[in-house]
Formats: sequence, C-alpha cells, structure tokens
Amino acid sequence: MSGHRRLLVTNAVLDGEPVSLTALDGVITAIGPDAGSGAAPAGGPDSETLDAGGGTLAPSLINGHTHAAMTLFRGHGDDLPLMRWLKEAIWPVEAKLEPDDVYWGTRLACLEMIRSGTTGFWDMYWQPASTARAVEDAGLRTAIGPPLFDAPDLTFEERNRQLEGWLDELAAFGDRITAVVAPHAIYTVGTASLEYAVGLAADRDLPIHIHLSETEGEVIDCVEAHGMRPAAYLDSLGLLTPKTTLAHGVWLDREELELIADRGATVTTNPVANMKLAVGGVFPYPEAARAGVPMALGTDGAGSNNSLDLLADLKVFALAQRHDAVDAEAIPIGEAWAIATGQRSELIAGLGRPSLPASDPLTVGAPADFIVLDPATPELGLGNLTSSLVYSATGSAVKDTVVDGHILMRNREVEDHEEILARARERATRLGLS
Repeated sequence: MSGHRRLLVTNAVLDGEPVSLTALDGVITAIGPDAGSGAAPAGGPDSETLDAGGGTLAPSLINGHTHAAMTLFRGHGDDLPLMRWLKEAIWPVEAKLEPDDVYWGTRLACLEMIRSGTTGFWDMYWQPASTARAVEDAGLRTAIGPPLFDAPDLTFEERNRQLEGWLDELAAFGDRITAVVAPHAIYTVGTASLEYAVGLAADRDLPIHIHLSETEGEVIDCVEAHGMRPAAYLDSLGLLTPKTTLAHGVWLDREELELIADRGATVTTNPVANMKLAVGGVFPYPEAARAGVPMALGTDGAGSNNSLDLLADLKVFALAQRHDAVDAEAIPIGEAWAIATGQRSELIAGLGRPSLPASDPLTVGAPADFIVLDPATPELGLGNLTSSLVYSATGSAVKDTVVDGHILMRNREVEDHEEILARARERATRLGLS
C-alpha cells in the first residue's frame, strides 16, 4: 500500500454523533464511530491526521458561477448598473491584464473560498491557464471557461484558434481542472459564434457555461432580434443540454423554465450580485422547482459581489425567495442548503470529481471534499443545524477545509495567506485598482 495518500479525521461529529473519517487517495473509505480504529496514518508526506476538535463534518459548498481573478476589482465601479459597470469600469481594465494578474487574483479568490468552505467553483475568465495554475497551487477544483466574445479586432477564425489554444492548455492540467466552453452572453456573442460553441463543446465533450437572462433589457432585445425569448433562442441552436449551466436566469418565465428542465440544463442563481447591480428581479425559484430545473448557487465575481463567501450569500438567496414570493414556505431550508452544496445539479456536483450521487456528498466512495464547522461558533450553538447554516452562519464558521483528501485549512490557518494578500495588492496596484 506504499505510495497511497491517507487521511484520518478524528474527534468529529456527524448527525450529532461522534465519528471518525478515513480517506485513501482522495476518496472517503469509512465514516463512523469506529472508522479510525487501527487506521492511524504512520506519518510522512502522504499521510495526514486532522483532529476536528469536536467540530461537525459537513458537505463543502460549490460556487456555480464566478470570475475568480476579479478579486482584484473589488470596490471598483461599485455604484454603476450592469452595462455601465462592464463598459466603463471592467472591460477597459481587463484589456490590460497580464498572466500574473490573473494568477494572484485567483489565488486570493481561492484563499477566500477555502476560508469560507467552498471547495470548487465554475469560472469564466481570461488567461485561463493562469487560473488553472492558481487553482492547482491552492488545491481546489474548478471548471474554467475562457470567455468567448465576438471580437472586432480578430477574424472569426483567429478568435476560434485562440479559444481552442486556451482549451488545449487547460487539457494539460490535472483531474481537478475541467475545461469548459464559455460563450459570454447572447448580447456579446452572435448566432454564428453560439453555433460554433455548440459544435466545439460536442467535439471535445465539454460543458457549456453562459450568462443568460440577467436583465430585462436582454430579454427584450432577444425577442426583437430573434422573435423568441433567450432560453428558446439558445435551444434553437442546440445549446440547452444536461452539460449546460446558465448563470443568473433572473428573467426566465415559466415556459422557459419548463424548457430548461426538459433539456436538463442547470441554472445558477447569483442573488447578491444581482441585487448589487440592480437587475430589477429575483430568480424565480418556486417556478423553477416546480418545473424540476437543476439549480446551483453562485457569488458571481468579487467585482460585482465584493465577497466570495457563498455561505453568507445563501441567506440572501433564501430570504429573497421568501420575500419575492410573499411566502414563508417558498424555499425549505434543506433545499437551500442542498443547492449551495451542489446537490441539486449533477453537472455542478460532478466538478472535477468521480461520478457520484449528487444527493450524498458525505458517504463512503465519495470524494474526500468536506468542511469541519467550528463547535465554538455562536451562530451554530443552538437549534437546527441546517437552519443555522442557511440563516445564521457565514464562512467564519468553517474551521477546517479538505479537498481531495488534502487539508487546505486547519484551525482557520491557510498556507501562504500573507504572501497571497501581498502579491494580489501588487497586481491590483499595477492595474490602477488600489
């Protein structure tokens, strides 16, 4: 058995009972009161032991939509609506990005996510190899989509060669990195490019990640241009499949939700970013749930959210649904928690991991991706744990974070914390963002 990676977690709690957990080569091998008996690692670089200190084991969170390196943009253009924010504050600076900007911005994002219990994320951003390198160094999982735009300075063929080169670069990384075809949005990508994206994804057997129905204006423009609403337009091009994730979906109507559910595509809602950019609506969760739409929760980038704490966003998501529906039963706490942990979308749950039931992330045979909640957290001290996680806790309740059987945070300490902050500040200063 030499050469195998072993993990032993002791002094943990699960469902109110004391347990231990063992993992081998990044896969959970046992959970229970006797799981650690005789399984203590012998030590060495391939064996780790984590004393949970009485903390509760919990599934980790999965961020269904973000732009990780935009941590560098935090606080930039904060008071602008979406299209002005993009055109005036974001796109001009992105034109100056260098690989090290993206690397250190992503390292900062990974640090924030590790500290708040997120172990994987769906990303759409430039310099994708720099993002992948940062994620590998941080130890997280990601699905990376280099954004596809209609580029006025490149021919259709030149732009496509560039995108395919980026995807080739991503294919050289390890199993924790998944390449994605990512047409930005229907207002930045024309029909020919969307058709190309569909073909490219099919040829390479890759997922698709696109923004959709974030604003009412997007819907109005789509109907005027194509005679149909955005989801129907994408479906007419073959873009709605079980391997497609749609970010936002604020303005989807009932027929579109039923279509998306029928095609098996996932919608990732980003309530905090939507509120901050004042898009004027709330993702219609009750209708989506009735239709059977696979769903996930995202933060969007730290430029439009300012935070990557998905646990904090979970409360906003649940409250916004209750408020918008004028219904205190609009979303059960168990459903809200399941969405945030990737359990309501097989596409999201399968991020860089072996095939597993999306509904059971803490079980023998599942990837060893989980968090330990601090037993001293006041917000988790009383009452129903799931309710407390949805309505009370923030990322500071997370004590330890484990991904692929590796301990990325132990007792709130993450390796290279200070260097990451310092280097990210340097890159933001170079771009004139701090």
